[in-house]
Amino acid sequence: MAKFGRKAAFAALTKHKKRLEDQPMRVQFALDPNRFKRYSAQAGDILLDYSKNRIDEDAMAALFDLARAADVEGHRTAMCEGEHINVTEDRAVMHMALRYQGDHPIPVDGEDVMPGVRDVLAHMKQFTDAVRGGDIRGHTGEQFTDIVNIGIGGSDLGPAMVTLALSPYGRAELRAHYVSNVDGAHIHDTLKGLDPARTMFVIASKTFSTDETMTNAASARAWLSGSLGDAAVNDHFAAVSTNLEATGKFGIRSDRTFGFWDWVGGRYSVWSAIGLPIALAVGFENFEKLLRGADAMDRHFLSEPLEKNLPVIMAVLGVWYRNVWGFSTHAVLPYDQRLSRFAAYLQQQDMESNGKSVTLSGKAVNWSTGPIVWGEPGTNGQHAFYQLIHQGTDVIPLDFLIAARPQESLPPHHDKLVANVLAQSEALMLGKTIEEVTEELRAQGLSKAEIKAMAPHKVFPGNRPSNTLFYQKLTPETLGSLIALYEHKVFVQGVIWNVNSFDQWGVELGKQLAKALLPKVEGKVSGEGHDSSTQGLLGYYLANKDQQD
Repeated sequence: MAKFGRKAAFAALTKHKKRLEDQPMRVQFALDPNRFKRYSAQAGDILLDYSKNRIDEDAMAALFDLARAADVEGHRTAMCEGEHINVTEDRAVMHMALRYQGDHPIPVDGEDVMPGVRDVLAHMKQFTDAVRGGDIRGHTGEQFTDIVNIGIGGSDLGPAMVTLALSPYGRAELRAHYVSNVDGAHIHDTLKGLDPARTMFVIASKTFSTDETMTNAASARAWLSGSLGDAAVNDHFAAVSTNLEATGKFGIRSDRTFGFWDWVGGRYSVWSAIGLPIALAVGFENFEKLLRGADAMDRHFLSEPLEKNLPVIMAVLGVWYRNVWGFSTHAVLPYDQRLSRFAAYLQQQDMESNGKSVTLSGKAVNWSTGPIVWGEPGTNGQHAFYQLIHQGTDVIPLDFLIAARPQESLPPHHDKLVANVLAQSEALMLGKTIEEVTEELRAQGLSKAEIKAMAPHKVFPGNRPSNTLFYQKLTPETLGSLIALYEHKVFVQGVIWNVNSFDQWGVELGKQLAKALLPKVEGKVSGEGHDSSTQGLLGYYLANKDQQD
């Protein structure tokens, strides 16, 4: 988008903010009985209510104008047509091909990628069906009861989140575990109590060289070999990698190695063979349903006009608050316990994608980019950080997520859960005025002096924005649609901010320095040559690492 176009669009938004600052949402609702109908949209069984935002029709029109000025539709087409929109790595961005359910070719660099995608899916189905059915067993003939996925970042966050979310579709005799942290406590505590004869490992690393992953993989191999012998390795390990030479040297059979492509970014890879542990845990048929749900959201994103397009609506609202109102964080609050890892997954999805400070052309950005994303499930969060959300000095836009129907038949629970989420969004919007508080305290029999002392503490400013995403039930299809919804939201915001949402150079420097520091931490070479803080901390560690308890 031309520099002038962006500046003009943001200037128009600033005018709308000034106009709306003095229009509380409670007044807007009182004046417009159709506000919910006006500011809600649906994709499949997912309902987005965005009426509790600081908007009106003119502000929303200006936000859609911004999206069009940024050519969101053109960038969307470029992504779908396989253009190398990941400019710093000269790659296409084609994760949508991984879940595509149609019959048309999907070309990348002149080659239809769909035959390869479907070959990998068929390989995954064959393998997962055989493991779950008992045709593939451990070295001693035992059927597998535990699957341990070893990966990090996108090779861990997505599969771990989805496996937990879809746990009602799993089975008790086949448990999934996830190891990511290079901290030895993670793999130690995961393996403690597992039976090597019944444990399968999935090593997820595209290059089979990621330091944290390969350190954990080596420990897993030693644990297994120490019990069953080195010959057992190729019966108990599978890999998701493109480095067949390295997986072979490790002892993993080629028919248990699953590949993917350089046009699949790590945080978009849950739809690929990285989803192997999901398929093992909940069955390949449910993994396919996850893909179908994502494809349904893709079709919505690609076909609906911007004004009815859920990812676009959520994206422009995020830009509205980040860039015009100056709100720096965004909370994702699922009232769905099995989505307890969803916010952590979205942290990588959003913050690694749009946490950038230069434009596509390499120039410094002149506006704020990605927000800080965080959250926890309700109602737990209500007894933790909602105090700050309701009465703190910073305004935090929110997404609430809630199912109409739970997986369990425990009648009092879900009604109370729904009552809480609806109450929270209403309370954040309405607030409570000093007049309302005063009347409430007077009715309780407090004196004038007591009311004067107490009232300021019980005032809620209100006018705090939120979206509510309601869906029928957390099925594999619904989860697939929710994940894809947020993927597309992040893409749209990256286009508006003119950043590359598909690289992550920010993770590299710490890795480089850690590699250089390791010999010094091990005490093999001198620790000199660093700043005084690093040298002082290194000295403390070396002086204490071998101390006996």
